This record gives sequence, C-alpha cells and structure tokens, in this order.
Amino acid sequence: MGTLKLFNIGDMVTFSHKENSMISLKNMEILISNGKIIEIGSKVSDADQLFDCEYKLVTPGFVDCHTHPVFVDDRENEFEMRSKGSSYEDIANAGGGINSSVIGVRNSSEKELYNRVISRMDKFLKLGTTTIEAKSGYGLNTNAEIKSLKVLHEVNLNHQIDIVPTFMGAHAIPKEYSSNIDSYVDLICDSMIPQVAQQGIAVFNDVFCEKGYFNLKQSKRILKKGLEYGLLPRIHSDEFNNLGATKLAGELSLVSADHLMKIGKNDIEILADSNTKAVLLPGTTFSLGQSDYAPYHKLKEAGIEVAIATDYNPGSCNIQSMVFIITIAIIFMKMDIFDALCSSTYIPAKLLNINDVCGSIEEGKSADIIVWDIYEPIQIPYHFSISPLKSVIKSGKIIF
Repeated sequence: MGTLKLFNIGDMVTFSHKENSMISLKNMEILISNGKIIEIGSKVSDADQLFDCEYKLVTPGFVDCHTHPVFVDDRENEFEMRSKGSSYEDIANAGGGINSSVIGVRNSSEKELYNRVISRMDKFLKLGTTTIEAKSGYGLNTNAEIKSLKVLHEVNLNHQIDIVPTFMGAHAIPKEYSSNIDSYVDLICDSMIPQVAQQGIAVFNDVFCEKGYFNLKQSKRILKKGLEYGLLPRIHSDEFNNLGATKLAGELSLVSADHLMKIGKNDIEILADSNTKAVLLPGTTFSLGQSDYAPYHKLKEAGIEVAIATDYNPGSCNIQSMVFIITIAIIFMKMDIFDALCSSTYIPAKLLNINDVCGSIEEGKSADIIVWDIYEPIQIPYHFSISPLKSVIKSGKIIF
C-alpha cells in the first residue's frame, strides 16, 4: 500500500490529549502510510495518492460501542405494535421482543448468519462507523451463543470494519427456562462462560439487569463468573426500572453501565466514584416513543465519562446511523456538538480499550477518517436526514 495525503482540510475536529477535549484545527493535511497516520500538519510530505478535501470538515470515524447485530429477521411488526400503543413489556408478553429472534438464530446456519451480519457491517461502514462493538445474545443456549461469536469473528476477519465482540448470553430468559431462571443462570455460568472463554473471541460479558430478565443477584453472579474467565464486565442498567444495577456497576467498577434512563442521584454519585463509564442510547428512547432520556448533563457534571451509541437491534432500536444518534443526543439531551463527537469517537474507543489504535486523528493511529460534505461540525445534525458524508477512509483505504 502506497502513501495517501489528505489536503485542503478546512476543519479537522478530533480529541486532543493535551486539551483533554475535542479541538478544531484549520487548514490541515494528513499523510497516511500502510493504513496508519504518519504525519499531521499544515504542510506534510508528498504522497503517491492525493485526496482533495475541498476545505471541508474531517473527523475520526465513529466508534459504536453498543450494538446487537447477530440476528436473522427484522421485527418491524413490533414497530407497528408500538405505534398502536404497545409497550416494550407488552410486546415481550405477546411473544415478541428478544425471544422472538432466538428461533431464527438457533435454526440458522453459520453461513446464513454471516451473510446477514456482513451486510449490516456494509451499512455501518457507509454511515461512517469504522469500529463497532457487537454482542451475541439472540442464541440463549451454549451452541447458538458460540455460533454467534464465531460469526462475528469471521466477519471481522473478512470485513474492513473492526469488530469488538461481546458475549451476552444473559440478554433474556429463553422460553424453556421461563419457570426456572436460576437454572438458566447456572447454564450461563457453568457451561456458556467457560466455553466462550475457551473459544477466545469475546472480550466483554454483558448482562441485561431488568425486571423480567436478570435480577441484581443473578447479574452479579454472571458478571463475576465472567471476570474469573477474563471477560470484562458490562451491564444494561436502569433502562425501564431502577433495580440497583448502576450501584452494582459502580461498586464493582464495571467497564460500563448502559442505558441509564432511570438512574437516580445516588447512583450517579456512586458511578462518579468508580472508573465505570456511562453509555447512553438515546436512539432506543426515541424508537420506543418515550421521553425519559438519560440525564447526560448530570452525568457530565459528576465527572463521569459518557459515550453514546446506536443500540442497533431488530426490535427496540433499528438505527445504524451515528449521525442520527448525535442528532437525537443534541436535540433531546442537549449535548454540545463537540461533546457528541467526543462521545462517539474517542470515549467509546477508550471504553473498548482500543484508544491507542483508533478514536482520534493522531500520528501512529489507524487512519479511520470521515471526510464530510459540510464545513462545520454543527452541520452534521443539521443535515442529518441526508447523512452528509463525502468519504469514509478505513485503515487508510478509501471506502467511497
């Protein structure tokens, strides 16, 4: 691979370690070699290939740190049910929700799942996401969870996007264990987690701590068992009910507590005293037609690092566009555009322990870059309906 120079960059917005915040640099150039950024400045060395940015905006590629892409069919019928007044719980009780995706994953071949997931990764990359965290969790038995993680691994090997896999056997209670949830927890702890660890693909272990899913005691057991096997703990917390999951996240210093629409004042204080990051998923609140968005400003004021992500899944949030998530975050959570960009690039990379590789435009890092067809950051949400990307560059390769 030869060298590539991006020139005529009107505004380069990226995280600065010196400032500990996003910064804006005008009239810059970037030199790329072998997939990495090797020089940044107002004038860099010559290159084999030139890319004229036409004095427009350049940012890092998005890092989406919370997605559920391993499923077979969409669940647009649930979208229609919500439009007629059904709640998340109503849909689950009617046979929809997470469990309705389980049959498809269990019965599908690896090839079928692979084709579905790789097609979704094509769309993510075209929308500017260059690195993605991806969860299992629609198999809910040992074989199907192992299969889901294997599919993520194979897609990661064969697609330009970088995938960070998460095991989420504790996504829901499969129907065959509905009357004996603790036996399913036994299966996760005694069978799934050891085999997932032996497989060596998953980095994280995530649990849905929620009424009707996993209670606090069960969640703690699953997370601690995962830690014994080297799986880093994350938790779906305070989405519909406050069961104490965020308190647990803070006390155990989990990697992240995600959702947080029902987080309380004391929970925020506990989280602030830990190293746990908050992952806010405003697309889910929006898609469910709710109004109780997570309290971004309270979390920020407490000193908690906040990431935002799509929560892409077939039921409660069929959103793949980080541009749209940024727009929702700005409109409904009143995020500043620079904070929103930091929360969708550098902070999620830090959460996933890959900020030495991606998440910001720095010398030595992977050349994961969005060249926009706009001039200022605030135009990203302003023009969200057309997703104003000019080009996506992944590991130094121009995708389009």
